[in-house]
Amino acid sequence: MGQQSLIYSFVARGTVVLAEHSDFAGNFTDVAMQCLQKLPASNTKFTYKADGHTFNFLAHGGFTYCVVAVDSLGLHITMAFLERIKDDFTKSYGGGKAAIATEKSLNKEFGPKLKEHMQYCVEHSEEVSKLAKVKAQVSEVQEVMKENIDQV
Repeated sequence: MGQQSLIYSFVARGTVVLAEHSDFAGNFTDVAMQCLQKLPASNTKFTYKADGHTFNFLAHGGFTYCVVAVDSLGLHITMAFLERIKDDFTKSYGGGKAAIATEKSLNKEFGPKLKEHMQYCVEHSEEVSKLAKVKAQVSEVQEVMKENIDQV
């Protein structure tokens, strides 16, 4: 995987970006913000493709997690990245600090964590992809089991 496979990431509350990270310049920040403004309220996961990039979103608990990636990277890695930052963010700020944080006020604290997760997912993409596939299979089995229990 190339260094540029994960390009930009942020965590937002509503449409207010609390923390972000990118090592690259480009209009992907503008496109990501436009997508954030138009995200369907019902979806917990959303992906938009443009200009050879994917704009991937995960909404959970009033916060939206985003990563922009090259299209060739694949959804397993981008969604695994989003789950990682969601878990880390929830662990770090679940006590309420994020609920009152102002725009980009968590950049200093959480921006470096976004960078670390981006680097990890790129450097260990095969491992991350396999783990994401296994988690998806487990979730699928759980859903089937729930449906079977409901039918009984």
